[in-house]
Amino acid sequence: MAIDLLIIAFSFVVSYFIRFNLTLNFDTNKLFIQIPVVLIAASIAFLFVGSYKGVVRHTGVRDVYKLFNAICLSSILMITMVLINREFYFYENFTIPLGIIIIHSLFGFICLTALRYVFKALYDDFLVRNLKVNKNVLIYGAGESGILTHNALTNHSKSRARVVGYIDSDSKKIGKQINGVKVYPKEVLNKSFFDKNSISEIIFSIQNIDPKNLRLLVEDLVEFDVQVKIVPPVEDWINGELNAAQIKQVQIEDLLERPLISIKNQKIEEELKGKTILVTGGAGSIGSEIVRQICEYDYKSLIIIDQAESALYDLQQELKQNGFHNFVPIVGDIRDKNRLNSIFQEHKPNIVFHAAAYKHVPLMEYNSYEAIKVNIAGTKTVADLAINYAVDKFVFVSTDKAVNPTNVMGASKRIAEIYMSCMQQEMKTKFIITRFGNVLGSNGSVIPLFRKQIEKGGPLTVTHKDVTRYFMTIPEASQLVLEAGAMGDGGEIFIFDMGESVKIFDLAKNMIKLSGLNYPEDIDIKITGLRPGEKLYEELLANGENTLPTYNKKIKISKARELDFAMVRSKIDELCVTNMFFTGNTVKLMKQIVPEYVSNNSDFCELDVKKAEENKSEASLKIVQS
Repeated sequence: MAIDLLIIAFSFVVSYFIRFNLTLNFDTNKLFIQIPVVLIAASIAFLFVGSYKGVVRHTGVRDVYKLFNAICLSSILMITMVLINREFYFYENFTIPLGIIIIHSLFGFICLTALRYVFKALYDDFLVRNLKVNKNVLIYGAGESGILTHNALTNHSKSRARVVGYIDSDSKKIGKQINGVKVYPKEVLNKSFFDKNSISEIIFSIQNIDPKNLRLLVEDLVEFDVQVKIVPPVEDWINGELNAAQIKQVQIEDLLERPLISIKNQKIEEELKGKTILVTGGAGSIGSEIVRQICEYDYKSLIIIDQAESALYDLQQELKQNGFHNFVPIVGDIRDKNRLNSIFQEHKPNIVFHAAAYKHVPLMEYNSYEAIKVNIAGTKTVADLAINYAVDKFVFVSTDKAVNPTNVMGASKRIAEIYMSCMQQEMKTKFIITRFGNVLGSNGSVIPLFRKQIEKGGPLTVTHKDVTRYFMTIPEASQLVLEAGAMGDGGEIFIFDMGESVKIFDLAKNMIKLSGLNYPEDIDIKITGLRPGEKLYEELLANGENTLPTYNKKIKISKARELDFAMVRSKIDELCVTNMFFTGNTVKLMKQIVPEYVSNNSDFCELDVKKAEENKSEASLKIVQS
């Protein structure tokens, strides 16, 4: 404030010289009498507006606006005092010519503003930038978010970045300058442009950018030796302001991220209100997110069952820290019928979300006993208890691997689906099935595996160069489960529009590039061959199934083929009993229940060969008989 007052005094003296054509043809005695009055008026204005409180090295438009207000208030105070003095004639030497006041206001404002920017420039150029190694940065997006990103980088005292340009597709902005930085068209993004400007980093600063467009843009850039970063959504900014530390490197999840499906929250609210809800597998990837979303609604009680003690404890602590207390975490196994029976008897749930399952294809191929015991017998136990205790709705989380299965895990989930259809025939509980593709970030998924392999220096392992998979986010999958529970009337299989499948080999290459490394120079990709039971691609509909639309265009209902419910139910009962005694023909029974189950790259392929030979023999016998 002292510096500001000195500048005000200096500008007042200069304004006299300007008014009298840079001569001393004025009464200096009056000048020295008037200066204290001017400083008093300025002090009152500065204290009232608070213009002196701004940190000089972060001076911006708001600070200049405050200076303008302070100067205006100071001028008004001086003019008021002059007019009062003229009216009542208190002191002759006190009268300041109005022309002097106007000149002083303009010159004082210019000096105060200019000095702040001079200090800011000196700080940036000599105290910050000359002491650190600079990196040249391009900002993709010359809108408001891009400008805020530029400010965050240049105002950050620890920033090593120098913004050399904006990239934008708006023809009205191209060629112009923003904060002294030129706006370029996206066509300039080539190797020569990056080399010429020594660009080492490009930051995407476009709010609500479509993930597909982001993926296409990033894929064009990963060929160059630049880091690709992204600005988080506005709602994630700290106190509404972007901090340079929040600008993170683009992750592969950002490119695969899908828009969340539109949920009619009111319908879910009505469905869950006042209900007791039970979630099995509640500490798993999908189960825990289902629990988090249910906690946002007005339910009566939430029962969370999982056999993984540590994961359940972590979820319990997370919910408590977020202010949720109306839930009961239970360590339990869905294979334990007596334990489940006591839980159903005590809590009497109205809705069951069944997410507990074994899901890893190669592991289940070698552990078919466990797959049958958990995915089929465990599901059967929960479904039977749901009917015994008059549960209103039972929502079953299935998988796209249940469609035309080629492995034990997929077949076990398909058999569980079939059992749901059998139970629906009793018309006591509404059984609803949902099918999903791969879930981003879930335990054991391919992206965390690739990330660990990159950290170890590679190579990345891909089973086949042409293998493709569908991907969706955990919140998206969980919303679909809740939506299915709300809209389902029983007997439906809800299919989600998964969009485009992703080639895993391309996914691996992009992850290497986004890590700042090169393929294959820094990290190679090793083709290991399809694992037991694995497919090249996944399907969402089985042979003979069609879909019907729902009010949500991204959710469809599968119209399944007709089944002999009495026969398949007896076969499922036989399978569960047979599995209890560790007999070796359980997979053969699974193939009888699911005729489309044909093993791939597995020891169980020989069962398909024998089945084909038997069918051939039966056909030949019929021909002979006819």
